[in-house]
Amino acid sequence: MCSNYKPVTLRDRLLAHFGVVRPDDETPTETWPGYNAPFIVRSDDKAEAGETRQALVGQYGLVPAWSKDLLLGRKTYNCRSETAAEKPSFRDAWRKRRWCIVPAEELYEPCWETGRAVRWAVRRIGGPVGVAGLWGMWIDPKTAQRVPTFTMLTVNADDHALYRRFHKPGEEKRMPVILAPEDFDAWLNCTTEDAMGFMKAYPSELLEADPTPLPSRAAADKRLSRANPKSPPPAAPAPESGDLFD
Repeated sequence: MCSNYKPVTLRDRLLAHFGVVRPDDETPTETWPGYNAPFIVRSDDKAEAGETRQALVGQYGLVPAWSKDLLLGRKTYNCRSETAAEKPSFRDAWRKRRWCIVPAEELYEPCWETGRAVRWAVRRIGGPVGVAGLWGMWIDPKTAQRVPTFTMLTVNADDHALYRRFHKPGEEKRMPVILAPEDFDAWLNCTTEDAMGFMKAYPSELLEADPTPLPSRAAADKRLSRANPKSPPPAAPAPESGDLFD
């Protein structure tokens, strides 16, 4: 599971590692449910010749068309790949093949090996992380405003050498679906029948992780003030201690 991560926002890194041009929208340096961040989809019919991917900016937390507001995204930032085709919040995006890639410099997870939740950063050795996800376009029933939203797909990680160290003892271990860079286009263009072939744990030997303290409260408040004012407040505004991390 992943409720907090550092998005890839630098133009040169998005272009070099994901082959997309960064949208002009400003995004925070860390992302929580309800924040806006870049994500990548397959190019549409209006794309420039040769483009296979394009970057959008949207809310972290997928909001289905039937939702009355964006608040549901506080609960739908992760999606179990095993049930994505069935659950009401995700099945429409799955059926319509709205696959996406979430670019991240680091994924943050709580390690409980000390008896308390200590925040760790997980990175891919050799470059940023590309997480498989689903996306949709929510339309505000009052204003007709179009709001892109997205979620990360997850898989079981009970036997994963790294991710089994995270989350509370006794809980199922889950991890985001990290894609190999050479699989980006194949994922974005795959059929629903082939999609489950991508739902697998990324090799632990290709990842690195270490304890990473939370930013200060002042930094968290600054990020909040820079977030899109039209988005709902984040579900977890980077606490320095509490339920998520100590």
